[in-house]
Amino acid sequence: MRIFPAIDLRDGKVVRLTQGDYDRMEVYSDDPVSMARAFKAQGAGCLHVVDLDGAKDGMLVNDKVIRELAQLEGLFIEVGGGIRDEARIQAYLQAGVSRVILGTVAITDYPFVQRMAQKYGVAIAVGVDARDGMVAVNGWKQITDTPSLAFCEKLAGDGVQTVIYTDISKDGTLGGTNLEAYRALSQIKGLNIVASGGISYEHEILSLKEMGIGAAIVGKAVYAGKLDLKRIIELAQREKGEGQC
Repeated sequence: MRIFPAIDLRDGKVVRLTQGDYDRMEVYSDDPVSMARAFKAQGAGCLHVVDLDGAKDGMLVNDKVIRELAQLEGLFIEVGGGIRDEARIQAYLQAGVSRVILGTVAITDYPFVQRMAQKYGVAIAVGVDARDGMVAVNGWKQITDTPSLAFCEKLAGDGVQTVIYTDISKDGTLGGTNLEAYRALSQIKGLNIVASGGISYEHEILSLKEMGIGAAIVGKAVYAGKLDLKRIIELAQREKGEGQC
């Protein structure tokens, strides 16, 4: 299993939100590239980057920073946040981003996601953000009437290979993740699941690995010192191999 330390960007700074609330934001650094290098020095081979301005308002405030991150050698970088057309997908991939995450557009224009998954294959992931079991969109501000688990099954059936699943109620709380949700998701055949949201304990890393979850995103628990990044990378890669990003 792979570990993705998270870099969430707002106005060019590294921040963390609590439960997706833009009014509950902590700033951790004004130098995202240095932060990424520090993660790499601790053994990270993958990086999860979210453009919060893009997710919320569709503004490309962090485009320059993301391009700089994509030029770092030896990192598999996935990027999400406000990516709603093919031009933006192509721009990120050409800049060196390894995988592009589609979120809101998967609800608003599902046929587009099907086409992009078919055209770009493993370079496309879908971010499924859920609150109370329902998909949320537009920077987690709007809750839809689409059940999140059923939506993941639909994505798998239509050619999407990777889903990044976040339980919004757990994200940024340092209180643990939704293991039951990942246990259910792990039963979807042919779908690589990336766990995200609230992962705060080493035993959660081990449980996710045992379920066969492909990767886990860690954010606030690392920034707050609750999890040691180097150690959990070693735990995730031990015995069964590294898995896939």
